[in-house]
Amino acid sequence: ISSGIFDSQEATSPVAGIGGPAACVSKVELRVSCKSLLDRDTLNKSDPCVMLMVQNQGQWTELDRTEVIKSNLNPVFAKVLMLDYYFEEVQKLRFEVYDIHGTHSIGTRDDDFLGGVECTLGQIVAQKKMVKPLLLKYGKYAGKSTITIHAEEISGNNGYVELSFCAKKLDDKDLFSKSDPFLEIYRINDDGTEQLVHRTEVIKNNLNPVWEPFKVSLISLCSCDDERKLKCLVWDYDSRGKHDFIGEFYTNFKEMQKISLGNKVSSVRHSVIHWRLISLHRVYSFLDYIMGGCQIHFTVAIDFTASNGDPRNSCSLHYINPYQPNEYLKALIAVGEICQDYDSDKRFSALGFGARIPPNYEVSHDFAINFNPEDDECEEIQGVVEAYQNCLPKIQLYGPTNVAPIINRIAKLAAGKEPIKDASLYHILLILTDGVVTDMADTREAIVRASYQPMSIIIVGVGNADFTDMQILDGDDGVLRSPKGEPVLRDIVQFVPFRDFKTASPAALAKCVLAEVPKQVVEYFSHKAIPPINPVLNSNPNSIANTPE
Repeated sequence: ISSGIFDSQEATSPVAGIGGPAACVSKVELRVSCKSLLDRDTLNKSDPCVMLMVQNQGQWTELDRTEVIKSNLNPVFAKVLMLDYYFEEVQKLRFEVYDIHGTHSIGTRDDDFLGGVECTLGQIVAQKKMVKPLLLKYGKYAGKSTITIHAEEISGNNGYVELSFCAKKLDDKDLFSKSDPFLEIYRINDDGTEQLVHRTEVIKNNLNPVWEPFKVSLISLCSCDDERKLKCLVWDYDSRGKHDFIGEFYTNFKEMQKISLGNKVSSVRHSVIHWRLISLHRVYSFLDYIMGGCQIHFTVAIDFTASNGDPRNSCSLHYINPYQPNEYLKALIAVGEICQDYDSDKRFSALGFGARIPPNYEVSHDFAINFNPEDDECEEIQGVVEAYQNCLPKIQLYGPTNVAPIINRIAKLAAGKEPIKDASLYHILLILTDGVVTDMADTREAIVRASYQPMSIIIVGVGNADFTDMQILDGDDGVLRSPKGEPVLRDIVQFVPFRDFKTASPAALAKCVLAEVPKQVVEYFSHKAIPPINPVLNSNPNSIANTPE
């Protein structure tokens, strides 16, 4: 071992980024099984295979397929289908089941097709387990055939552990002084190779060393497999790199966890090694929370100020064109189609501001566009669209553009009546406005207050107004502060002008405005030290239980 390694920061420093939120870009494994498939063969049962299709720019292309299982109408496929997961995109998938004849090529005859189903990856991860009936062509049910899809995240399930080691009565390898011991930990990989996990500092002239505690990620330590073998070596340091071997022992993280309340003794020749697990920190990912049961409640708030123009006029931003949706509807649908996959009841709050409303036609900056103050929710995104279209003839566009009341309303709703104790609900507020807000000071104060609650705010500027001042609300260019100077706890606002996406697809707008939401969700619950309701275990049966410190 080269003595120069001891000067390497990589070998001795704690894991970079430890303690922060887990990365939000994830890989997802899908496991597929079917029941009661149609029997297409005369002399034996069908030989099924599932093909996974993804939609890109309206075209379906094959991404992967399972193995073929011979003569089985209730197959459980071993092959795992892997995809990259993006919260901010609608990832449309299609699963097609075929009866394979002889070769592994997909048949072309209609009787080779055993059924298919379409869904989104968001729907699958939100449910964690999806069971759907298989459909033949023209929407006809394939008898009682069903397909079951299980989702598991494979790039989450991470965290870090803090360990300390000490030794007693180490062998003395030096003639004129005592040994200068250091300890190395190696992970034994599946292929038998050894990967250095950590090397302690050298303690000079000491046969009873106490090495400094250190932190290491669970991925680095044991690939999140708590029974993976770990090899520990103790050396007497030599400045020329010819270190003397003192001894070695083997353990695993499962054994280490058992001694979290005391010391563990491991024999190294005539010496004794003690270790102690100081703490185990679980770093959860966005998908840990979603697949653990966190629902995302979507609220849209629409600007009905007079600057939008008379909705009956084709130049108005609120004009309902029978041939194509206006900018308000385009933005609403683009964002809403993503969020709806993460709300099991598919009911969304729809609010308005800046209008005179019936029956007294007083100005309101916080009203339900379905005019039901007791229940402002609409059925699915289409229900929000219909409520928006129905309310336009009944209101009078007025002003000013005050958004603080709605932000405060959703923040109060997100806070609940009691302190938040679990990760069951997170709110996304989409504000659609055609101009700079009039109550900027109150809005800044409202956002600072809202940053302490489980919510994110997306503001889309509609029309051709100068939105320069609106960038103040987006924390990307600096920390937003209240008028009194108090900073936001978290950056929860994303602002974009719709005109930047006029020539782009709705998906591009959704991707831009929603890209930061996973990080914001993780930041909130991490700050509160709130784990997922039902933490998702790693697919490895020996995986570490996802328990925070």
